Amino acid sequence: MTQASTGHTPEDRGGPRTALAGLTTRGRSFLAAGVAAMICAYVLGQSDLLRVGLLLAVLPLICATVLYRTRYRVAGSRRLSPGRVPAGSEARVHLRMDNISRLPTGLLMLQDKVPYVLGPRPRFVLDRVEAGGRREVSYRVRSDLRGRYPLGPLQLRLTDPFGMCELTRSFSAHDTLTVIPRVEALPPVRLAGEAKGYGDGRQRSLALAGEDDIIPRGYRHGDDLRRVHWRLTARYGELMVRREEQPQRSRCTVLLDTRGIAFLGAGPDSAFEWAVSGTASALLHMLERGFSVRLLTDTGSSVPGEGSDGFAGTNQESADAAGMMMDTLAVVDHSNGTGLSRAYEVLRGGNEGLLIAFLGDLDEEQATVLGKMRQRSGGAVAFLLDSESWVRDPAEAPGPRDEGTDPLRMLREAGWTAVAVPRGASLADLWREADRQRVHVASTGTDAGSGSV
Repeated sequence: MTQASTGHTPEDRGGPRTALAGLTTRGRSFLAAGVAAMICAYVLGQSDLLRVGLLLAVLPLICATVLYRTRYRVAGSRRLSPGRVPAGSEARVHLRMDNISRLPTGLLMLQDKVPYVLGPRPRFVLDRVEAGGRREVSYRVRSDLRGRYPLGPLQLRLTDPFGMCELTRSFSAHDTLTVIPRVEALPPVRLAGEAKGYGDGRQRSLALAGEDDIIPRGYRHGDDLRRVHWRLTARYGELMVRREEQPQRSRCTVLLDTRGIAFLGAGPDSAFEWAVSGTASALLHMLERGFSVRLLTDTGSSVPGEGSDGFAGTNQESADAAGMMMDTLAVVDHSNGTGLSRAYEVLRGGNEGLLIAFLGDLDEEQATVLGKMRQRSGGAVAFLLDSESWVRDPAEAPGPRDEGTDPLRMLREAGWTAVAVPRGASLADLWREADRQRVHVASTGTDAGSGSV
């Protein structure tokens, strides 16, 4: 993915005060020395010293005036490659300067403004640019923290040959670099829930939508005669047409628990960041497997949106929805909520297919709500993070746990395929562990079905 923007030619701002404010340390020193020499020449009556003082004082003023009146007409552009990058990966920023005037420029210093988390501020010195010429430079940015980071404005620093004055002019264009969560490739396994989007055991839907298509209907002009239901035609004395079915993409909802009270710690290696990364990996994996997918949080908000059903549709819509969900996960943060009831309200409308949840610390009440969610889904897989174990010293023994309120046990009893997530675990390994757990439960005759994911 490439993102580009073009800035306007820098404009002069302010007046002579702007030029005087741009005096460098050398220029200010010359000016001060000149003024001091002129005062001493007046007191001592030395005309030669007066001429020296005038030269020292006037030189920086002349440089500032000439530099301020310089009319360089240049255009700058910035291009990101790519504009959306996973955390820990690098993106390259390409800068281009075009001299659109009929006169060559002098020595130019180019710098771009970037947030400190992306690295040091890049600076480039450009040689004389001929009339109609161009210069191209590039630099790399990298962030271990997901988010949306502004780039710009691009700044052009002008200086005189003597180094007496330095002026900065800014372009107006800005860009945004989106750093999305890390994504881990997941193996294809068979988890409890819906079958693959267009495979065996798929859901079916009516070829002609509408309430009148729920039962065989009367013949309409243009209907295929091969669809005529002859037995009902004989019964009703008119042509009756049987309905047809067509495959429908299976659905998957990925639930991310963002409650602030459910996660401890912060930073790239925290439990919450693992949950966000796992959510991104599961979303992209299910889309690649042909599912209609949506992202749901504990606040009840869903992505790609609240359209007809809230799920991604066709392949093109899936690609767009994947970008929307990754952009959402790039900036998702802890919520102030204390429960999962809002997410349950979204799911209680009916069977929503496969449900995959990445959860933080749970109490008995929230485990009960998740048990109700399981009843509204064709299958449910939970990855449960004990955030305390993520911040505890590995050498420190865990505290005692009440078996009666163990959330992992409660989820499994409610029908979830629940997997505990230890510190630094690989989602691919846990994905296989969920499959092994499903196989074990299915061998006991307590599981109703499976799906290839």
